[in-house]
Amino acid sequence: MSTFPARAVVDLDAIAGNVGHLASLAPTSEVMAVVKADAYGHGLVASARAAQAGGATWLGVAQLAEALTLRAHGVTGRILTWIFAPGAPLESALAAGLDVSVGAPWALEEVVSAARFSGRTARVHLKVDTGLGRGGMFLDSWSAVLADALRAQADGAVEIVGVWSHLASAEDVTSPVTDAQLAVFVEAVARAEAGGAHLEVRHLANSAATLVNPAMHFDLVRPGLAVFGLSPIPGRTPAELGLTPAMRLEAEIMLVKEAVAGQGVSYGHTYTTDRATLLADIPLGYADGIPRAASGVGPVDVDGRRLTVAGRVCMDQFVLDLGPDSDARAGDVAVLFGPGDDGEPTVGDWAEATGTIPYEIVTRLGARVPRVFVGSAGRPASEQRAQESAW
Repeated sequence: MSTFPARAVVDLDAIAGNVGHLASLAPTSEVMAVVKADAYGHGLVASARAAQAGGATWLGVAQLAEALTLRAHGVTGRILTWIFAPGAPLESALAAGLDVSVGAPWALEEVVSAARFSGRTARVHLKVDTGLGRGGMFLDSWSAVLADALRAQADGAVEIVGVWSHLASAEDVTSPVTDAQLAVFVEAVARAEAGGAHLEVRHLANSAATLVNPAMHFDLVRPGLAVFGLSPIPGRTPAELGLTPAMRLEAEIMLVKEAVAGQGVSYGHTYTTDRATLLADIPLGYADGIPRAASGVGPVDVDGRRLTVAGRVCMDQFVLDLGPDSDARAGDVAVLFGPGDDGEPTVGDWAEATGTIPYEIVTRLGARVPRVFVGSAGRPASEQRAQESAW
């Protein structure tokens, strides 16, 4: 049994349901569920299995280490990884049957070397920078690497199975940037096909494009945040997009005590009580991923009442002013965020309050906060029984 006085409850059935919904929006495309960054903070392996149960035929992770972790836990199917530095253990990637991205000339050289050393043909996705100005190569240099990759394909060292890119502002379907990126991507695909690449998938659509821009769907859509039921589109709630948030973050109240009017609260006394009241100590802090920017603004539900973080968020805890009439006691549960169905704050509420985006709220959640999985999607029955007995 966990001794940590807080938990992130992750609904695996919600993850599976979100993937099914996303698949229905792109009926002629396969779905790659992006589970990078520990599945956006939701737990890598369990979330990956739930996504597959919901219909994802591919998984995507940024870091090579996460892809190898999935394989080590017996996760099968196609897995693409795209971030690695020179000298990465690409032989291990090929032995694990991973697809790898090539976004620079040196990357192709190292993939080809690993393939020849191991005697395995590498499955590569050539990444073109269509205008984001981040990973991948701009079209002219990409075309030069394409030519090298085609020669390596002819030698049997690689198979060019994908062309892909990242969008800069997919949530805005009227953006000229999005239209320009689409045009560059179509040209890159045409060059690869004309050269004889063995393309299985062409993929451009992230969560936002999957939800609102069918022109971007191609053979494969690549949702990430939306898999976990969160909205990638400012001004649109998950419910409006047909999504169910999968995480609920809650903590047990550690202490309730009386305080007089004029009592300063937490470091720097940036908050002072304006009447005799009750203060509650909540055992989560910035070491657990609670933004320090939530000081004075973070919303928390206690007994159906929405309160606000009183004073500064500390490393391991923060304080709530319960008011003088609260019946809350130590051991009661405070809810930082959840789906919002019962009136509790949402991830979107936390993002708005702290001036950031939903992605950051969930991905920064600390490793010491236990992930408690509910639902059966993708879970062996033995795992479900073991957790139920533990909690």
